[in-house]
Amino acid sequence: MTIKIGDSDVLVVIDVQNDFCPGGGLPVPEGDQVVPTINALARRFRHVVLTQDWHPARHLSFASSHPGHRPYDTIEAAYGPQVLWPDHCVQATLGAELRADLDIPHAALVIRKGFRPHIDSYSAFYENDRTTPTGLAGYLRERGLARVFAAGLALDFCVRYSAEDAKREGFDVVVIEDACRGIDVSDSVKAARDSFGASGIAIGRTDAIG
Repeated sequence: MTIKIGDSDVLVVIDVQNDFCPGGGLPVPEGDQVVPTINALARRFRHVVLTQDWHPARHLSFASSHPGHRPYDTIEAAYGPQVLWPDHCVQATLGAELRADLDIPHAALVIRKGFRPHIDSYSAFYENDRTTPTGLAGYLRERGLARVFAAGLALDFCVRYSAEDAKREGFDVVVIEDACRGIDVSDSVKAARDSFGASGIAIGRTDAIG
């Protein structure tokens, strides 16, 4: 079944940055392969938003900030469980830059997230405390946008949380699976897909969107 794109639809391209691609600080397997898919997809949308992970050095979510811990350990932060990551997407570094081959000149907004030193932010809509907003929901409403198409990195973290929060904010949501890649920590890709089904989030493919 084809999903028709309309004037109230927006493509949210999540964290397509150097550090999330092969050779980066926190590489998502095959993360670079989403770029041509997303570039082609974005040309079908009138409205596009980009997100960018944007951490200060020594961020709470970095394993290097917690002596005795290693990447992919989990700690208890003030807002709940927090996976510890390799240092990545540090502000004003090459790793934090959007991929140079990401070609979406008509993107109207870049949302930077994760810039508060003591709280991580997977979602394009909320910090990981689930209460501090990024302002994206209000922006979309003011623009009259009602359906969110989510693509990017990583499927099982930032894409998942963004899709869930978009749904919670009352938007219709489609995750474009072939325009995403997952990092898969402790079966997190399966957990994301299960969550999409339970939340009523649609999963589509680029060849069915036009």
